[in-house]
Amino acid sequence: MVLTYTWQTKVLLRKILQSNTEWLIVLLALAWIGGALAMTESDIQVLRTETEDMFYHGFDNYMIHAFPEDEIKPVSCRPLTRDNNNPAHVELNDPLGNYSLTLIDSLSTLAIIASNPGTEQKTKRALTRFQEGVEALVDLYGDGTGGETGHGARGRGFDVDSKVQVFETVIRGLGGLLSAHLFAVGDLPITGYDPTSETGSGGIRWSRSFSYNGQLLRLAHDLGKRLLPAFSTTTGIPYPRINLRRGVPFYHNSPLNPQNQVCQAEGAGHCETSPPPNHEVTETCTAGAGSLILEFTVLSRLTGDVRFEHLAKRAFWSIWERRSAIGLLGAGIDAESGVWIGSSTGLGAGIDSFFEYAAKSYILLSAAPKAEPAIEVGNETWYFGEPLTASHHDPASYLDVWYAAHDAIKRHLYRGEGYIHPHYVQANIITGAATAMWMDSLSAFFPGLLSMIGHMTEAIQMHLLFTALWSRYSAIPERWSTASGSIEHGLGWWGGRPEFIESTYHLFRATEDPWYLHVGEMTLRDIKRRCWAKCGWSGIQDVRSGEQSDRMESFFLGETTKYLNLLFNPSHPLNTLDSSYVFTTEGHPLLIPKSKNSRVPKQRSSIKSSNEDDIPYRVRTAQCPVPAARVPFTISATAARKDLFHAANLARLQLMPNLNTLGAPLVEFSRDHPSISVTGLHSPTNYTFYPWTIPLSLIPRDGTCAAITSRPQFDITFPPAPSVFMIPGPIHRAGGGILVGGLSGLRLSLIRDVPAWGGKETEGDLFRVHVINGIPLGIDEKVYVPHDLLNDIVNAQDPNFYRIRNIEMLDIVVDLHSHDTQSEDAEHQVPDDQGSVNLSPAIMRDMLLSGVDSSNAGADTASHMRLAFGNLLQQVSSMIGDSGNIHSTSKLNSVREYVSAITPAGIGAAPIPDFSEALSPDKDGNPRGILTWQSVYITGENCKAALPTQVPRDHQIIVMKRGSCSFREKLTNIPTYVPHPKSLQLVIIVSFEPEDGDGNWLTRPLIDGMQSTPGGLPRHNPIPMVMVGGGQRMYDMLRKAERVGIKRRYTIQAQGIDINNLIII
Repeated sequence: MVLTYTWQTKVLLRKILQSNTEWLIVLLALAWIGGALAMTESDIQVLRTETEDMFYHGFDNYMIHAFPEDEIKPVSCRPLTRDNNNPAHVELNDPLGNYSLTLIDSLSTLAIIASNPGTEQKTKRALTRFQEGVEALVDLYGDGTGGETGHGARGRGFDVDSKVQVFETVIRGLGGLLSAHLFAVGDLPITGYDPTSETGSGGIRWSRSFSYNGQLLRLAHDLGKRLLPAFSTTTGIPYPRINLRRGVPFYHNSPLNPQNQVCQAEGAGHCETSPPPNHEVTETCTAGAGSLILEFTVLSRLTGDVRFEHLAKRAFWSIWERRSAIGLLGAGIDAESGVWIGSSTGLGAGIDSFFEYAAKSYILLSAAPKAEPAIEVGNETWYFGEPLTASHHDPASYLDVWYAAHDAIKRHLYRGEGYIHPHYVQANIITGAATAMWMDSLSAFFPGLLSMIGHMTEAIQMHLLFTALWSRYSAIPERWSTASGSIEHGLGWWGGRPEFIESTYHLFRATEDPWYLHVGEMTLRDIKRRCWAKCGWSGIQDVRSGEQSDRMESFFLGETTKYLNLLFNPSHPLNTLDSSYVFTTEGHPLLIPKSKNSRVPKQRSSIKSSNEDDIPYRVRTAQCPVPAARVPFTISATAARKDLFHAANLARLQLMPNLNTLGAPLVEFSRDHPSISVTGLHSPTNYTFYPWTIPLSLIPRDGTCAAITSRPQFDITFPPAPSVFMIPGPIHRAGGGILVGGLSGLRLSLIRDVPAWGGKETEGDLFRVHVINGIPLGIDEKVYVPHDLLNDIVNAQDPNFYRIRNIEMLDIVVDLHSHDTQSEDAEHQVPDDQGSVNLSPAIMRDMLLSGVDSSNAGADTASHMRLAFGNLLQQVSSMIGDSGNIHSTSKLNSVREYVSAITPAGIGAAPIPDFSEALSPDKDGNPRGILTWQSVYITGENCKAALPTQVPRDHQIIVMKRGSCSFREKLTNIPTYVPHPKSLQLVIIVSFEPEDGDGNWLTRPLIDGMQSTPGGLPRHNPIPMVMVGGGQRMYDMLRKAERVGIKRRYTIQAQGIDINNLIII
């Protein structure tokens, strides 16, 4: 008997030979057993052969029954073409451009299959089909030249009267042509194919009648040029659709609209900018506009036509610069105005490939020379708009975009282990509040992308959920709800999408865990069982019933079968290629050939490590992740995970339908057709273990699972006032959260959350309000309650709901004369790196009322603790009333600033007395009430000598600089004085320390000894002190202060539990 070793066995044997020989026999036996239990090379070969047969069943039937049309209807064995009678049928007309789409999309798959091991006849079959396919395209559409040979049987190039979607045409058509060209010239590898040995004067000779000399590249250039008019927008965001022959004359405001050209010639005043009824929709999706860089950059580098690369990058950055203040992108945007259409976002449809192209652009560009500068081409100056900067071309900038986008996703869309099993939700791009709880089949690409970048833990967890979902439905439904565990709104089809298989492939490459081979085996067997049709592979109209859709989309051959083939061929040359190549979102491998790179950098940084998921992306080290360590005496680290059944629980795998039903025609046809298999429909263990192809040998004996965790939740409901009849009090959105106008009938839903400072989910009892009166809140949104509402309704001694004064944080309130702030506000505009409107310090006050302990403040909270606050107060003052006597100073010509301050710790720290607090602004945003103190003394570091005797007697505030001596020494150099309302009340220390990346810039000062006088005697009345940040600007602002006061901060507890986002104002 001959045992076929797996690659894991070979690695283990090498380690054994390097270890102590006394263990050799035992470990060799264990390795031998492990090799026998894992999937063997012969098992993988069988799956690879089945995948090849699957591809040929679809491709051959397309060529026989549908070519040269775009797609085939596999059930009825007829071509599928554009719906010219119904232009609104966009799901069909957007991708089908009447240019033999399936052939173009399949060429790169043929080239990849040509490298599979096997007999010479078998490998030659794929290469011959590839070459014959290229020749067939040239016969139909010409060779891309301007002469007689440039005109094919169907026309010259892609001169077809078809209105198509720009995005689908780029990723399927343009990407397919470019990838096939790279294989044809040898820049991408095909085993046994050496184009240099067959090159002659006419090109690379493939047959007696045909030589390849770049026809596909020239056709790609022709197609690309036909897409350029779509970029005739002022935003740089391309129009969603274009006619390959006529351009974009159908957009009302397009400069290529004939009516606009006439009116512009007559003068801009004659142009009507308002579109007519039933005008062409200008909404495009984020993925469609921002995912063109890979194809367009390769086209520019291969042809020397720089327009494509510049336009694609301009569109990408135009999208990114419009992200919300919390870093989220919408799914739909208007190409002409750049305004988001709809406020919800997620990871799937409409946005998915933007994240993918951010990361992959870094990979593709990292080994390429710098982009050539943009130039004007004839009268096409409108293509370029504002020139791109060096950072727009810098590969590292795209990686920064990925990390920033991923951080926002993790912050607002991600639901962690406390939600049964990690998954993502849909959220509002402005607030981050959850808007829907479904996930779609397109989002299954994300685990694969995460594994490429190195976020392995997150990738494996997400892939587990999709694997459980596939096990339940034998496909991934178009949209599925994590909340209900059922298909969302009847969207239960699966059109042969590749995303889940793509992620399976990438995770196997990253982990080498045989688990993923069995996941691939499951998808292969389910597709063959459910999607087979006489003339190809049909989509599934409903994954529950198995009804077929009679359409084989081009991406099934272009992506789905391709990733299965690469999964089952670990030694494929693409899997070992040492080059900065990428797969496009359509699965076409692309690279910038080294022959074009005269300035390729000798070194380039590698992808970031998954071990640093929680570290800010700007300080992460660059290293590649390594596969996870295996559990002893097991083969699969994934099968041994303790959260394996958490994903099964969330996917409701116990509801898996009966899969025993087989159609009689399929059983009969499978007898003599190798592309069909009807074996094995259930897991050999039990139906809740997944994938159902997993063998018992990969399941750890006596394995244990971690307990499923869920976040504790509870509600607080305030009783209605007698005259309100259960109508809840008014609530309003303001200042980054919800302002409560009344407590009558108010209902707050609270949930235990991850600590804001980055601790583990199990630490402490930190709760936040996540729903108020049925309105969901984002993770960073606050609930603001005016303190007078609580004073009137809530008993201060009520243990179920009471407020607690924050003894560490308060706010210094400063009145400045308006002329002192105008010049400063103009000079010191606060940069907003999230793309929102810049606000001057005079109006950036909303985060004053954050109510978060500095010791517990995370990066997102502390980053808003700037010099001046109060925007919230200006927005909501008309709804809030302060108790007590109000002295209106609304007519004063002054500006009030709010400054975050922290109190000291240590045995020398004096408590802050109960000073009168500052009032809120009036309804017009003007200051109200007179601040307590008006005499301010400014000194330096106050370390060398005592201040003049009269200073603490005649000044209520002393301002000092931090540094050069301890805080205790600074206070010691203040002379003794008799406490009096006009004498010293508070010392303010100004810190000049820069903010660090983690937000811990306002560190609590320590007074390490009892306060004393300059003479060394104990100070009977210790001096209260606080510290503020801001450096020189804060120091200068306090120097110009007309009056100074304080405002306390409060937090809320409910039933003894802290509520970190319920703020008293």
